[in-house]
Amino acid sequence: MTIKPEKIILGIDPGTNIMGYGLLKVNGNKASMMAMGVIDMRKIHDPYLRLGRIFDRVSSLIKEFLPDEMAIEAPFFGKNIQSMLKLGRAQGVAIAAAIHYDIPIHEYAPLKIKMAITGQGLASKEQVAGMLKRLLNIKEEELTPFMDATDALAAAYCHFLQSNAPTTSHTYRSWKDFINKNKEKIHA
Repeated sequence: MTIKPEKIILGIDPGTNIMGYGLLKVNGNKASMMAMGVIDMRKIHDPYLRLGRIFDRVSSLIKEFLPDEMAIEAPFFGKNIQSMLKLGRAQGVAIAAAIHYDIPIHEYAPLKIKMAITGQGLASKEQVAGMLKRLLNIKEEELTPFMDATDALAAAYCHFLQSNAPTTSHTYRSWKDFINKNKEKIHA
């Protein structure tokens, strides 16, 4: 059994008003929360100054915590094109900060993150937060009033799960195919 090295994952939940961040410390196959919070830009009215604030704050998080990787939630496709564009810009600026510091970036769709944390792709933000609270032993006083922070932590935890998933060279077409190819393991 190989022990995986220690690393830090920065999770980002992009937003133009509130951007969430969460940091996980990974030691082998265990993860623990280092920090989580939000970048609040509601008082900044100029959209370009908001983008500058995102770059500055993400850069300062990188300098403070020295993450090895970034996991970021991909924008979802909604009906409002303007909202999607703004969200994409916010995500792009956070990614640019990570690129500036040579941090590898991993992007996950919201449904994939929810599925990884709760087992349900359509889970609510409250369900995701509740599951993270249990998985990472987060105390009530460590939670923020903004679910953006737990969403960011969820992106980091999703990446932790993906990077610790066992790799296999087998491909399966169905459960029946899986069972047939693994009979000796199943009946052992």
